Amino acid sequence: MRVSEFDYALPAELIAQRPAPERSASRLLHLDAASGRLQDLAFADLPGLLDARDALVLNDTRVIRARLAGRKASGGRIELFVERLTGAREALALIRSSHAPRAGAALTVGDGARVTVLGREADLYRVRFAEDVLPLLERCGAVPLPPYIAHAPDAADAERYQTVYAERPGAVAAPTAGLHFDRKLLERVAARGARIAYITLHVGAGTFQPVRVEEVSAHRMHKEHYEVPAETLHAIAGRRVLAVGTTTLRALESAALSGAASGETELFVCPGFRFRVVQRLLTNFHLPRSSLLMLVAAFAGLENVRRSYAHAVAQRYRFFSYGDAMLIERAA
Repeated sequence: MRVSEFDYALPAELIAQRPAPERSASRLLHLDAASGRLQDLAFADLPGLLDARDALVLNDTRVIRARLAGRKASGGRIELFVERLTGAREALALIRSSHAPRAGAALTVGDGARVTVLGREADLYRVRFAEDVLPLLERCGAVPLPPYIAHAPDAADAERYQTVYAERPGAVAAPTAGLHFDRKLLERVAARGARIAYITLHVGAGTFQPVRVEEVSAHRMHKEHYEVPAETLHAIAGRRVLAVGTTTLRALESAALSGAASGETELFVCPGFRFRVVQRLLTNFHLPRSSLLMLVAAFAGLENVRRSYAHAVAQRYRFFSYGDAMLIERAA
């Protein structure tokens, strides 16, 4: 398959720049992939589609304030984007600079914190901080909003670009399907008898990177760390699994494929993939020609996705991270 098959036209005004006034006030497009039936719902209708047969699985990763402004020893400005924590004081990072820093280069970020460049791994730099990274990011970092959101991050984004159940710091992008849940809606899900379980997958910056090859099969995913706890495996056993977000789906299917409950995943889900765990997927609307749209097409069928997205555009759904949601029932 060619990447061009996953393109679609999207009016710029449908790219949500701010979240809905309340988390659960979004819209929900419901697709039955077997029949092709589409139904326009409110997100608050979701609990009514669940019962004791179901397990709702959420990604409890927490978005870190990954962007740091700084300077080189020469005084030149830089931006350091922490892509992945590799230790309490070490990370892999993107560095935006007029000239690429060399190994051994000294940088200053935030309120004067010192950083040393250790080396390079592809388009990322291995860096060491003179202090623990997470407290520094909380003190000086900026929320890493996606590139299609035009405004600078503010206090509202610090709250809303984070799920209400975020626990484990490490993501540089939110698992956006989970942004629609508030505590009351989760209580309504539990009251229906559905089990609620958690995985962790720390979303990397690669989630926003365009697919740069022409043939889908030539694309390679970035590595992300995942964990599927034993209690989650127990909760989903014998139940219909509803994965909240593509990251949750990738963690569950990675664990099933590898037999490892935790580790690194580069799983690329595209049409032809055989799903082993997930029967239902809750997800936002994704960018044209993206690996996330390819995952949705693998789950729902490409023609179903084309028709669903055309319907969403016609009905003025809101797209991408702060936009509306889609619930997909996978065909057998």
